[in-house]
Amino acid sequence: MATGPLPHPSPLLRGLGVSPGTAAGPTVRITERAPVPAAGPAPSDPAAVAARIGPAAEAVARSLRERTAGTEEAAAVLAATAEIATDPSLISKAETLVTEGRLPAERAVHDAAEAFAEMLSAAGGLMAERVRDVRDVRDRIVAELSGTVPPGVPDLDRPCVLLARDLSPADTADLDPSLVLALATEEGGPTGHTAVLARAMGIPAVVAVRGLLEHAAPGAVVDGTSGEVALHAEAVAARPAAAAGVSWDGKGRTRDGRPVPVMANVGSPADSRAAVEGGAQGVGLFRTEFCFLDAAAEPSEATQREAYRSVLEPLAGLPVVVRTLDAGADKPLPFLSMGEEPNPALGVRGLRVAFDRPALLERQLSAIVGAAADTGARVSAMAPMVATAEEAHWFAERARAAGVERVGVMVETPAAALAGPALFEAVDFVSVGTNDLAQYTFAADRLSGALAELNDPWQPALLRLVATLAREGGSHGVPVGVCGEAAADPRLAGVLAGLGVSSLSVSTAALAPVGSELAVHTWEAYGRAARAALASGSARGAREAAARALAEEGTQAP
Repeated sequence: MATGPLPHPSPLLRGLGVSPGTAAGPTVRITERAPVPAAGPAPSDPAAVAARIGPAAEAVARSLRERTAGTEEAAAVLAATAEIATDPSLISKAETLVTEGRLPAERAVHDAAEAFAEMLSAAGGLMAERVRDVRDVRDRIVAELSGTVPPGVPDLDRPCVLLARDLSPADTADLDPSLVLALATEEGGPTGHTAVLARAMGIPAVVAVRGLLEHAAPGAVVDGTSGEVALHAEAVAARPAAAAGVSWDGKGRTRDGRPVPVMANVGSPADSRAAVEGGAQGVGLFRTEFCFLDAAAEPSEATQREAYRSVLEPLAGLPVVVRTLDAGADKPLPFLSMGEEPNPALGVRGLRVAFDRPALLERQLSAIVGAAADTGARVSAMAPMVATAEEAHWFAERARAAGVERVGVMVETPAAALAGPALFEAVDFVSVGTNDLAQYTFAADRLSGALAELNDPWQPALLRLVATLAREGGSHGVPVGVCGEAAADPRLAGVLAGLGVSSLSVSTAALAPVGSELAVHTWEAYGRAARAALASGSARGAREAAARALAEEGTQAP
């Protein structure tokens, strides 16, 4: 890695580091949103003009499907965006605006998509993630209709640092890590697509950097660990993030040998294969939604069993935690017909979907047990979005009746985190979903750039909830793991271990960084770092206090 003095910087900006590492290079700014198309002149042949919309949308969807994705997460994002492009209701609305409203095709697509986006935005919560997808698709279809280049990441011919107001999920999924040294955005949060995909691809990233685009900056240094972005008045020599220090023997443990298993989050057969190749000690979160999201009707028990079997096969002999259906909010399912909700993020989602449809849960549990028997994976099951001990008991009774030997729940609400002994009496383990737990604890939409600091997983209040869970779980002999994005931050992973967390589950790309970082310090040192973080008054203070505490021990292996 190149060394030497850097040019004199412009003001040092701070945001939220969401993907660790430091890299430098010349900057490339991402094109802003496309202008609103003109509302006239009215088409002379509305039917012919309307007929162009469907093929244009299909061309966009085809282009998205054909794009190369470097990770399974990226491939899933591209596929989901392609589905939005050909959404029948979107196309039908645009066609009606042409034939009845006499709008040009470009303006009709824009208005139809914007109406859909505003509806999702008004719903709040996780639905906001779909707003970005819809507007991205809108601009791509408009560009296809007008024969222009859609806004987004240009073709890159050299390694660079990307600066943007925000990146669309599809653009982020399509990034080439060999050319994108780092990225920084004015908007976004720690659990948005930009953050998740940057971590999966190993690209240093900082989001929610206020004032980022106000400066002309030919060069930049981005520190995805501290959240600092140094903009420079002249180009900076390209310096990729260092790859050293990520060797890992596949055993999650602290320097003094305290075991902290490092597991993987998966949601497809490809994810499972990658997890095994990456050295995962098991799977801490198997997302089953892939079996439901595109289904017009509930998949049969046999269909589900085969789908789960395909994911579990590479994991034979390993522990696997299967999360039951996490539908609702940002993951509506056509066959559930849950109706309109004023705030879906606070509505019927996760386990709540099963309360009025227990047979849906029972069929899924039966399929999970069958798939486990088919493959030899050591399967446990857990329910999402549990709020009370009573709900935990309700799920545990049904899971055990179905033949699940080890039953747990996800803690994503402050109510569950504070449920006390009654919660631990109901289950065999608990897994903390830090993304939603932060959102609900701070009443802050996790996709809002303006509120990104509140959703920082280093927030002391969030860490206190995790510490409370770990302490009470330990006193009841119930392990408490973390499967949220917080576990993918290598330094925070050590602090979580110091809080008493028993296991960590992360994306495949984070396995080695987290595993290798855990081995740098002793469990006692991580405990001191955790206590220092808890005593801080801010996320930034917690991060800095933990770093100081760990620096005192040193990093020299014994």
